[in-house]
This record gives sequence, structure tokens and C-alpha cells, in this order.
Amino acid sequence: MNLYTIETGLFKLDGGAMFGVVPKSIWNSLNPADENNMCTWALRCLLIDDGKRKILIDNGIGEKQDAKFFSYYYLHGNDSLDKSLNRIGISKDEITDVLLTHLHFDHCGGSIQWNKNKTGYEPAFKNAVYWSFEDHWEWATKPNNREKASFLRENIIPIKESGQLTMLMGAVDQTHNIELITQHNFHPDIPVLIARGHTDGMMLPVIPYKNTRVVYVADLLPSAAHIPLPYVMAYDTRPLTTLIEKQAFLEMANDNNWKLFFEHDAQIEICTLRKTERGIRKDKTLKLSDL
Repeated sequence: MNLYTIETGLFKLDGGAMFGVVPKSIWNSLNPADENNMCTWALRCLLIDDGKRKILIDNGIGEKQDAKFFSYYYLHGNDSLDKSLNRIGISKDEITDVLLTHLHFDHCGGSIQWNKNKTGYEPAFKNAVYWSFEDHWEWATKPNNREKASFLRENIIPIKESGQLTMLMGAVDQTHNIELITQHNFHPDIPVLIARGHTDGMMLPVIPYKNTRVVYVADLLPSAAHIPLPYVMAYDTRPLTTLIEKQAFLEMANDNNWKLFFEHDAQIEICTLRKTERGIRKDKTLKLSDL
């Protein structure tokens, strides 16, 4: 199995929203804000090539929104989804599966694109199965008022209309404070964790790679700076659930020496963990190519 980092650009979000109750006097040293209190974040995706399938995990913001939308998020940088795929010699048409950790616009916006004449939408990956989780699909398509602005219909509904949508299904292990699905219809070798604090039914794949496991942590841990338990985003719908899930996940990851792959950390791609007197903390920082 081969893994490839897919960088799709950088964007900005409000630092206070990203760090929740943590004061700016602390978080500003971790991710310095600009004059508008905005911090830079990555839109980092992951490609899995198991020899038979090419699986893309998340796909960034995409390119179909208007200038006003992009002005809120300051999309910048030299990377894009197409550039990153081309860099490793893969086209969108070769992608067999798109696993969407959740359906917030910064994770799934690249799923759907304008058609040639810009008269409607079409799947950006015409030969791929798009994977979601049924609980989350229901949550996203009937959004609460708090998350409504993050669930854009043009990113979501055309996936189902295309006939390419499949729900990940399997028996959930309830023995942990974060749900684990080991037997499911997505991939026999990739267990999937289900988290419900950030948004209901977010999927975190646990990928076997070179005698270890790489976990795509999505928005459970948007960056390495979010590893301490109280560092929970204000965007999370159930922050106390996130606390419980983070603690369970970090203990599991530390005990099994998992490597954490960050979607939004602009500086750190992967880290390992270590136990300290203050709890589990970041240890070594790595790139995928270092493994």
C-alpha cells in the first residue's frame, strides 16, 4: 500500500473560533494571527493506492464558489488538487473511491465541479464511488442552524443525484469512548473511527502503512496544537463529546504508536505522541515521505 500527501492549498479561519476557550495570548504563539485575527490553515488530503484502488480522502474547498465566498476564507498558496494529483502522475478519472470524512465545505468542496458549460454540476471524479456515513449524511442534508453555512447543497446533493454515493456500513465497537468500525463495506484493511463531537458521524480512517498505522484525524484534531484536551474548536457542535473522544483517541493512538496525519496544520504533516506529566503530547514531527 502506498500513501501520497495531496496538498490542495491554504486558507484562513478566525483564530478564536479555531481554539475555542483557549486565550489568544496562548494560541497566537502556536499559529500567529494576522491583523484580522485570521490564522493560516492547510487543506491537506491523502491518497491511498493499494494496488487495486486509488482512494482519495477528502478533497479541499474546490473551485466552483464565487469570489465573495472565497473572500471570506482567503484561499491562497501554490498548491491545488489537480496540481498535487498531476505531481504523482494520477488523474481525477483514475480515482476509484472518495472517502469524505464529513461534509463541511472545506473537506468536500472538490467533490463536485461545474459542467463544461457551467449550466449545472457534475462529479469531479466521474469513475469514483463516494463514501459517506449514513448518520452524517442525514445530519448534513438536514442541517442545524449552527452548521448550515458549512453544509453547502451544491457540494452534497449532486453526489447522490449522480448515483455514485455509497454509505459506509458495519458493526460499531461500543467498548471505547470513540466508536470503531473494523468490519465494514469500505475496505477490509482500513478500520474507521466515528467521532460525534465536531459534527455527527465524522469518519477517521486508520490506515496500515509500513508496519505502522497512519490516522487521518480530520477535525477531531485539526492541527498538532489541538492535541491538549481543552484545545477544542468553537465550531464543534458537542465540545464535551470532543473532549471525551480526544482522550480516548489519544490513549489508543499512543498505546499503538499510531502516526497522526493532519488535514489543517499548515506546518506539521504528521506527528507521533508521547506521555508526559501533563498528558499525551506531540513528540516527533514527520512528513509522509519520512515513514
